[in-house]
Amino acid sequence: MQRQGSFGGSATIRIRVTGGVLLVAHLALVAWLTLRPLHVPWVTPPNLHPLAGIRGDLALGGREAARRIGEGLALLAPLGVLLPTAHGRLAVSPLASLLRTAATGALVSLGIVLLQTGVPGRVVDVDSLLLNTAGVVLAHLAVVPTGRAWLRRRDAREDTGAGGERPVTVQEELPQGRTPTIPRVGIAP
Repeated sequence: MQRQGSFGGSATIRIRVTGGVLLVAHLALVAWLTLRPLHVPWVTPPNLHPLAGIRGDLALGGREAARRIGEGLALLAPLGVLLPTAHGRLAVSPLASLLRTAATGALVSLGIVLLQTGVPGRVVDVDSLLLNTAGVVLAHLAVVPTGRAWLRRRDAREDTGAGGERPVTVQEELPQGRTPTIPRVGIAP
């Protein structure tokens, strides 16, 4: 019989619950940071030209550019780890996981940008969308593949036990043949 979840029952639940709680807490923090009104004497015009804001940041000098670009990359970067953790699967295609996480990060960033249009003092910046998505992708690439590989190795060690053979559990029964089928009977008019 196929095991439910991607590895041991209670560990899967603990990882998923922990990932979900941390994901909600992080999104609440991001909402608080990005959607509260700013009291400023003037507002800069919206940036709708890709990479124009990043070029402007680079013109300010190395330290200020690193700070601003780093803030853009770090804002949603934890989503690159928390989204796969909340999903809780080990046996998944690395490319599919990366694409799914990047798309979700881009949609969350787009949602924040769109919500900021109604907040006083906040303006639309397409570069923040690009940097936030890049941060999600970089965090995912840095942590998730190695973390999943480590968890798969740990799961394999636990499954094989000390003797090197995988013990048969109650969940894993031997196949007992074909499932019986019931022929359909026509209904009279």
